[in-house]
Amino acid sequence: MRILVLTGAGISAESGLSTFRAADGLWERHRVEDVATPEAFARDPALVHRFYNARREKAGSAQPNAAHRALAELAHAHDLTLVTQNVDDLHERGGSGDVIHMHGALSGALCAACGQRWPAPAVMLPSDPCPACGAAATRPDIVWFGEIPYHMERIWAALEQAELFAAIGTSGVVYPAAGFAQHAARLGAECVEMNLDPAVNARDFRRSIPGPASQTVPAWVASLKG
Repeated sequence: MRILVLTGAGISAESGLSTFRAADGLWERHRVEDVATPEAFARDPALVHRFYNARREKAGSAQPNAAHRALAELAHAHDLTLVTQNVDDLHERGGSGDVIHMHGALSGALCAACGQRWPAPAVMLPSDPCPACGAAATRPDIVWFGEIPYHMERIWAALEQAELFAAIGTSGVVYPAAGFAQHAARLGAECVEMNLDPAVNARDFRRSIPGPASQTVPAWVASLKG
């Protein structure tokens, strides 16, 4: 079976990583507009780097949970395309090989001047020179608000071939990911969501499995393997 799985912040929350935005509108005590937009980086690159340095450190100390490991097992039984909105590497450390990071990754650095990419050090500074062009324009290789997500052609192609689409721990708020279920359903795929609470786009799914990902995902994977 051809399966496309989309994961969001909810799958990593049980590993101790903050979900995207808390009820008070803050993201790890910062306004999203101050740390996750190109304008924020242009205005205060030091603040943005401090924010992502802290997130990189926290993600590095987190451990994959049962949901991450279950999805790695699913890839051995079915034709799985795994897409994540998360910027941590818990899927990889949980055993998944080919993970599509549509919003970038904390492990990457990007030159805002020439587009060169390289592995991010633990601490990044505004003064860090690009190894290719030498410009002091180093930024995290993260897709910020107002920017185009990565690998969209590959994702849309996989969606069009999927027989089953599953969204795990996603809010259903951020596009284009919030439109994946509707697109997949229109093409005949079965759509299922796994969340603590129904996503904003819950109506786009034929089936909803409530509960923590560390419980629902392993059980779901076992049913598909069985």
